[in-house]
Amino acid sequence: MALDRWLALAILGLCLVYGYTAWFTMDANLPRFMQRNPVWPSTFPKALSVMGAICAVWILVFQKPLPEPGPDDVDYRKFLSYSWGRALALIALMLLYAATLRPLGFLGSTIGFLVIGAWILGEKRLYVSLPVALVAAGGIWWLVSEVLGIFLRPMPMFLM
Repeated sequence: MALDRWLALAILGLCLVYGYTAWFTMDANLPRFMQRNPVWPSTFPKALSVMGAICAVWILVFQKPLPEPGPDDVDYRKFLSYSWGRALALIALMLLYAATLRPLGFLGSTIGFLVIGAWILGEKRLYVSLPVALVAAGGIWWLVSEVLGIFLRPMPMFLM
């Protein structure tokens, strides 16, 4: 069986477990007043599990085998030859970003994340990545705080 079918089988199993949890265990402890609502906390997980199972079964039954990968395609047989250092560095940077959101504030940690992430991905020109990070972080902060009305601490706690 091809790799895409194995992955579809794994996703089907995951969707079945997730669907069982959503259909039979999530709603057991709902308060009385919520049991008459048309939308429950488990509505989205139920829909997600059903759609995922349908897609996985579709791949298992109707998908034709994929052709051999070309030179530019991702080949699972060359799994260890890809640059995993950058991927692991980005994952570590994401964890560091989450840890620094409160102490550095949204703007400081987001600008740092974007600049360092661009450097990890290969952008060495700071005069390009820093203005992009400033505009992106400032724009997102303005949209979230002013347009949506959700408070995001823009600066470090000791400056507020």
